[in-house]
Amino acid sequence: MPETQIARFRRVVSSAYASLEARRQEVNDLNVFPVADGDTGDNMAMTMRAVMEELDRLDGQDVDEVGRTELVQALARAALMGARGNSGVILSQIVRGAAEELASRPGELIDPTLVAAAFARAADAAYDSVRDPAEGTMLTVFREMAHSLSRQLAHLDQEKQRLGRDVSEEEQDAVLAEVLERAIADGERAVARTPEQLEVLRESGVVDAGGHGLVLILAGVVAGLRGDGAEVPEVQHHEPPRRSLPHHADSRYRYCTNFIVSGSGLGNREYLPRLEKMGDSVLVVGDDATLKVHVHTDEPEVAVAIFDGVGEVTNLDVADMREQMAERDARLGGRTGVVAVAAGDGMLRLFGELGALVVPGGETLNPSTYELLAGIHEVAAEEIVVLPNSPNVFMAAERAAELSDKQVCVVPTRNQQAGLAAAIALLPDAGAQETAEAMLAALAHIRTGGVAPAAREDPGGRFVVGDAVGYVGDDLVAWGDPEGTLRDVLAQLADGAELVTCIAGDGAPLDALAIDALLPGGVEIEHSAGGQPSWWWLLSAE
Repeated sequence: MPETQIARFRRVVSSAYASLEARRQEVNDLNVFPVADGDTGDNMAMTMRAVMEELDRLDGQDVDEVGRTELVQALARAALMGARGNSGVILSQIVRGAAEELASRPGELIDPTLVAAAFARAADAAYDSVRDPAEGTMLTVFREMAHSLSRQLAHLDQEKQRLGRDVSEEEQDAVLAEVLERAIADGERAVARTPEQLEVLRESGVVDAGGHGLVLILAGVVAGLRGDGAEVPEVQHHEPPRRSLPHHADSRYRYCTNFIVSGSGLGNREYLPRLEKMGDSVLVVGDDATLKVHVHTDEPEVAVAIFDGVGEVTNLDVADMREQMAERDARLGGRTGVVAVAAGDGMLRLFGELGALVVPGGETLNPSTYELLAGIHEVAAEEIVVLPNSPNVFMAAERAAELSDKQVCVVPTRNQQAGLAAAIALLPDAGAQETAEAMLAALAHIRTGGVAPAAREDPGGRFVVGDAVGYVGDDLVAWGDPEGTLRDVLAQLADGAELVTCIAGDGAPLDALAIDALLPGGVEIEHSAGGQPSWWWLLSAE
């Protein structure tokens, strides 16, 4: 059955939503303006989801039944009703502006000329919704993408500017995807410039969260136009802010308050002065029948009371921004973060649970300097401790530390089990040097070992390929069958210890119960699944 116009439109909107949703937390973590409450991605996603749900409601009908004017107006209203926060409300106005342009040209085919006009009107609507628009925000980024489309028209072939009625849907979507993908590139450049335009972004070392979210949405639109399963155009990842820098002054109010007012004869400017006396970040958008109100205030109930007798207040949503900022700070970590080299799904999980960013080392546990440097820069902390977890990585880690503009200390962990013991000693609110010293002190009380299948035959004839070889520290202490070798290693490691940790690797030939039976009496053992290659068991004792 051919795809209906509404189903086709939903495919594009769904792809846009999925692109944003996949990186929603990244957008949240970039959020420092106007308030560092870490919800820009959430708010934009809620707006997109409201549009998608309206399309679901209309599913089964066709544009000819609904009418394009009625369709785009319904979607604009859904975006307005679902919007929350500054970014969500501004996004709803982008949807409204585009919808108004499409509705003003009934019967025209949606082509690059009409899309450029819709983007231009959407940019105007977004700017008009904000009392004092700031440059370096999502407003700027969307305007630059709108300008990109207008510039492209001058260089497009005439037949692509205005598509003829004989064009197929596939050809139409391909042309639109082509021009929108170029707008994505211009949008990314605009996002990269936002710290030059807005001081709080420059001080925090981030780009604008809302602008980045808009580029992700447009990337999803392009993928949706290209059909199910199409790859989303690559959009650069951006690091979250340096946590210790002060938040923007506009965070002095506590509650982000959103609600809908329904009635008649509503003028969206009349209520602004009263709202601005009790808060900031005021947005009042809509029409004579429906207003969306957004304000940051300490008195949500007073904001609602302004509309007593004016209309019915619904969809009230109040978020505690101080709690949101505290949660965001906790999520982004403290002054010092950890980068650890690891291999094995379980190992990646274990280090992640301890708050480390993991650089996958592969089977040889040997990432490049630049992979380590990228990991250092990805961590949302001013100072970093690197756990190389292999002597092979020491030089690369030291070089990455030299190249980074962050304060970086390398703790020379010789294996992954030592790295885990060091990571437990992380002092997130201390400096890297103090944290490194605490980790080294912890390592002084740890002995490590392991058992692996031999990768090559021993020249002295002690073992052949595939036999078990056991180590304590860097010393080979046992070989032969897995059970006997593990027993000998455990005996040496456990001597004088209270606790042994055993991390099972890929293809380990004994289960936890069998290993427990090999442990000397009076010593506890903890088991974990590391999934690491090359080593059947990684062991540590303390």
